[in-house]
Amino acid sequence: MNTNEKAVSNHDAIIESALKILESRIMYKSDSPSLTTPHASKTFVKLQLATYEHEVFACLMLDNRNRVIAFRELFRGTIDGASVYPREVVKQVLADNAAAVIFAHNHPSGIAEPSQADIAITERLKKALALIDVRVLDHLIVGEEVTSFAERGLL
Repeated sequence: MNTNEKAVSNHDAIIESALKILESRIMYKSDSPSLTTPHASKTFVKLQLATYEHEVFACLMLDNRNRVIAFRELFRGTIDGASVYPREVVKQVLADNAAAVIFAHNHPSGIAEPSQADIAITERLKKALALIDVRVLDHLIVGEEVTSFAERGLL
């Protein structure tokens, strides 16, 4: 194993340890804290999605107090896209009994600018979830930085 491989392996081990600590302390528990700020949501999804080399679309399921119910990776794609199906999102939201959601996906390129496709699918999902009274709080795109649709006024 060369020096580069050791550094990557060590980096991955550190990230995995951090995720385990995060999950054991605050996530997926009935007493989990509320994610009430874009910063808290950004930090969480960046830890979850930043290391993927392919696109992953996920939903952060929240209760009516914005406490985390679950983080669901729903769709996996290629290096530059993932197909997202509103029907499957609605099914999972209902299964988790979520009152609100935050969508998140990564851009393996590192550029976290929303594409027209990102904006369009967010609008479709928002309309589908409105029919079942589920609030869409944000859509976060993870790259080198994390872009928030809510902060940009795109919701």
